[in-house]
Amino acid sequence: MRIGVPAEIKPDEYRVAVTPAGVRELNEHGHDVLVQAGAGEGSAISDSAYAAQGATIVPDAPGVFEDAEMILHVKELQSSEIEMLRPGQLLFTYLHLAPDPEQTRGLCGSGATAIAYETVEDSHGRLPLLAPMSEVAGKIATQAGAFMLEKPLGGRGILLGGVPGVAAANVMVIGGGVVGINAAFVAIGMEADVFVFDRSIDRLRELEGALGGRCSTVYSTRLAVEEMLPSADLVIGAVLVHGARAPYVIRREQLKLMKPGAVLVDVAIDQGGCFETSRPTTHHDPTFEVDGITHYCVANMPGAVPITSTNALTNATLPYALALADHGVGDAIRRDPGLRLGVNVAAGQVTHPAVAEGVGMDYVPVEDVLDLERSLK
Repeated sequence: MRIGVPAEIKPDEYRVAVTPAGVRELNEHGHDVLVQAGAGEGSAISDSAYAAQGATIVPDAPGVFEDAEMILHVKELQSSEIEMLRPGQLLFTYLHLAPDPEQTRGLCGSGATAIAYETVEDSHGRLPLLAPMSEVAGKIATQAGAFMLEKPLGGRGILLGGVPGVAAANVMVIGGGVVGINAAFVAIGMEADVFVFDRSIDRLRELEGALGGRCSTVYSTRLAVEEMLPSADLVIGAVLVHGARAPYVIRREQLKLMKPGAVLVDVAIDQGGCFETSRPTTHHDPTFEVDGITHYCVANMPGAVPITSTNALTNATLPYALALADHGVGDAIRRDPGLRLGVNVAAGQVTHPAVAEGVGMDYVPVEDVLDLERSLK
């Protein structure tokens, strides 16, 4: 299979979809890898490093899209990239379609098969391709929140860990998944007082053990959240429903409960945001204020640390990319039911139920689409 790796064009995105090590593995499986010139520069990977492992360097994105049978990407395609897709082409990337009907319609119109990293599951129902970026985003969320609490940046002017004789800041993490535990771990390391909210008692028990009892765990209800907001200095939204739009855990009217200059960090912004007042921001313009509360809603937080993120992402995605390239979509998803859950769009149809619900379109099981395609050949 010919596999294309275009440069990312989303603002402030410095990651690339595969490392030279990934190129080497794909090449040794008999696949040709086409890398756009300069695609790895943001992650400190040169064209020569790719070429040394067997990649062909292509001068521009149209050349990559035209020649490749599968496109490996990091973030959702921009409109100019969607226009370069063709029927039957395979796209493997983060999509986050549930809050994005425009992108969904564009992918359906292309006729391509789009597989989303974030909805692929393993045999335990976990999200193996989302996990590494969730780990990065959770750690960045606390770092960014601590920075935004500084007075010159519009924050309250409080140090997360305090000093002897002066109380530490209160950090509230809503959601105890991969993002939440990493956010809490860093906040604990910075000596803040940390409170993790989740709706699963079993998960709260796991967090107690994993974090060594160094934070408070709270069963998350609307009342419990409201009771914590007046004392919270930093709130990190880390909720996730597989493939679906994120639920709101803080509404606008609840902002009045918070201290002026407190900070909200919305890690769920790719899935529509878990604060009612959230909207996507960029690394160059990361915050805005609503009712005296600073909002940090960068839609590609791991893009700020591309050397770490690109390597972590390739480590996770490479086995799946190899399976798709070696066997094709149909055989690959039959071999791995968790990969089947990653197929969000195929042959003009939405093939993931949560995405269909989120964008208000009909859901068609992927097997029905693939069976129809085979019958027409």
